[in-house]
Amino acid sequence: METMREALQQALKFSELLNQFRRVIRVVRVNGEDRWENDVEHSYQLAMLAWYIADARKLPLDVGLVVKYALIHDLVEVYAGDTYIYSADKKHLEGKHDREEEARKRLRSEIAEFEELHRLIVRYESREDAESRFVYALDKIQPMLNIYLDNGDTWKEKEVTLEMLFENKEDKVKISPEVKRYFDEFIQLLRENEERLFAAKE
Repeated sequence: METMREALQQALKFSELLNQFRRVIRVVRVNGEDRWENDVEHSYQLAMLAWYIADARKLPLDVGLVVKYALIHDLVEVYAGDTYIYSADKKHLEGKHDREEEARKRLRSEIAEFEELHRLIVRYESREDAESRFVYALDKIQPMLNIYLDNGDTWKEKEVTLEMLFENKEDKVKISPEVKRYFDEFIQLLRENEERLFAAKE
């Protein structure tokens, strides 16, 4: 049986993992600040947004499971790194699955005692329940909400067009009918404000 000091050391080790997770940078500007957001910020915002929508819309979902999925959905990036969907590095894009699979194995090896975490990572990736599909789909539009609220600055800086967003996201959000309704309405809002939010077309 482990001692309290050993339990503390394990908690410190996991805390350091979370600090590493916070150092994973994403290609989304933090609203009102001159920096990119990190994975911890993104995961927390996704969890809160998912909880809010599930409760406010009275969706037939296990909210506790939804929040857990949202918190861990990108945890493999602590070792795999974030993969920018519009990257020009095709080799990097194609290697995403392999990098994340290796990261999953490393997490399981390094924090084997966190059994529920590993079970939920596998369940989330399988998309077999409504909760995982809801979080997966919402993850595709949550960054868009932040960029919209930041006047489209990230889209302008990275020369992302509305067409690029639609083509990349549409098929992915279909996995959750409720999120798809939000997506359709949001795309209409973006079309109404396209000139303000996106770089001028040449």
